[in-house]
Amino acid sequence: MNIFAHTGRYASLMGEVFTKPQRWRLLWKQYVREVEKQGLQSILITIIISVFIGSAITMQMVLNTENPLLPKYCTGLVTRETILLEFSSTILCLILAGKVGSNIASEIGTMRITEQIDALKIMGVKAPNYLILPKILGFVTITPVLVTFSMFFGLLGGYIISWTGVMPPSQYIMGIQYAFIPYYITYSMIKSLFFAFIISSVASYYGYYAYGGALEVGKASTNAVVNSSIIILLFNVILTDLLLI
Repeated sequence: MNIFAHTGRYASLMGEVFTKPQRWRLLWKQYVREVEKQGLQSILITIIISVFIGSAITMQMVLNTENPLLPKYCTGLVTRETILLEFSSTILCLILAGKVGSNIASEIGTMRITEQIDALKIMGVKAPNYLILPKILGFVTITPVLVTFSMFFGLLGGYIISWTGVMPPSQYIMGIQYAFIPYYITYSMIKSLFFAFIISSVASYYGYYAYGGALEVGKASTNAVVNSSIIILLFNVILTDLLLI
């Protein structure tokens, strides 16, 4: 199937997803469950990765910018800009595409091959709306929270590593405060909303059309992660051009 056929079928599926729910109370229950499963269960890995990446960026900056003419606080400045502009939004979402995206695709794909989706249709339930809408809403809601955690703990990781003698902690603090532009946080949040929608909707699409057996579920999960990652990188360039340049 070519890219135009996939795009058309994806658009058609999203049209079925974003319709009025048959039962609002059931949607709310599903939404809360998805927020807990996709978001709250991803907080720990977000914190761990952010702390180590923040530490690594700080050490790399110190090791590769040893110049007496360059102020030491530049290390904190570059660490802050790297984490705020790219890591906490783009790179984190690429990581979450592997965790959350594969989970969504495999869950819906398993329901497809075990004919649970067909059973829902027979009972008169709008399967795309019932299964996919809570996942998209839940992940889009919780992703900015994960990005906020990533920003804080990424900078904290750099601060912790500065205490090991890599650089003076006071210079690091000065660097992350110097010439701070609050709009960069807004920029990252806007990107994270787009990326969260891409991850959840693309993963749902591949899971929903996973016909066959268990092997097809694995292929659907792989396709979901790979294609959502490519689309995220594409939209990262587009959104950067629109929001920053």
